[in-house]
Amino acid sequence: MKLKKSVLLALTLAFSVSLAACGNNNNSQGSSASNGSSASNNKSAETKLSGSIIASGSTALQPLVDQAGKKFSETNSGVSIQVQGGGSGTGLTQVSEGQVQIGNSDVFAEEKIDDASKAAELKDHQVAVVAMAAVVNKEVGVTNLTKQQLVDIFTGKITNWKDVQGKDQKIVIVNRPGSSGTRATFEKFALGQKAPDLQGSIQEDSSGTVKKLVKETPGAIGYLALSYIDDTVQPLQYDGVDATADNVAAGKYPVWAYEHMYTKGEPDATTKAFLDYMLSDEVQNGDVVEMGYIPVSKMQVVRDVKGNVTNK
Repeated sequence: MKLKKSVLLALTLAFSVSLAACGNNNNSQGSSASNGSSASNNKSAETKLSGSIIASGSTALQPLVDQAGKKFSETNSGVSIQVQGGGSGTGLTQVSEGQVQIGNSDVFAEEKIDDASKAAELKDHQVAVVAMAAVVNKEVGVTNLTKQQLVDIFTGKITNWKDVQGKDQKIVIVNRPGSSGTRATFEKFALGQKAPDLQGSIQEDSSGTVKKLVKETPGAIGYLALSYIDDTVQPLQYDGVDATADNVAAGKYPVWAYEHMYTKGEPDATTKAFLDYMLSDEVQNGDVVEMGYIPVSKMQVVRDVKGNVTNK
């Protein structure tokens, strides 16, 4: 009798252990299924950017957008970003007509697009401030020009550097085409008027080529964004004021403009992500400053579409 009870007890214990094991297995499987489902949900929740972005227009803004675009594509392998020049007018026209996703411009859209309704369709994303300076061949012997002297040079009244305390040498003007935002900015804020296309002047839109021409052409004068200026050309003071980021930010140096990246209406998700990246601390406090631009947040003054400047 005792033997039968012992056998029965052993069987009962074995059955209990089996049930517990099954329960544990079921719980383990359920947990794994749950974890797998959670991981799957998290993975599907991640948004992977993809697509192509073409940004065209301002050659003054081109280096910054190009560098930031390459960095953005490195961390977003599914995104292709192509940056083209052509001038602000070209960029604004192309984005307005839907040919590109972004139109880079040194000027407000209203200043270049005559059709007010088309200009109103464009959404402005201001990503930096660019300052511009007149630059000359290093052999002309001039480091400063007044506003009136610049006006007289670009309107053909002064044709020799000796008339502005330089060497006895003919002045060669390297200008920009009418579509150029850099030209529009220089004329508006350095000259205060439009300048004619003088006979004998050179016309070139690419900022890199302008720098090369000024460097290699005796007696040459042109104008460049600070991001392009290096020791191969001589930047000029404007009425005795250096073209520096600090002087621009403080409102002491007047030849500057916002750098705009226009989209036609609200951008798509990939383009918006890139524009957000342009305004990130990484770009604003890194690339923008390192490349000679000025973060909009550093400006102590603001300028409206009419050119009026007020303190922040």
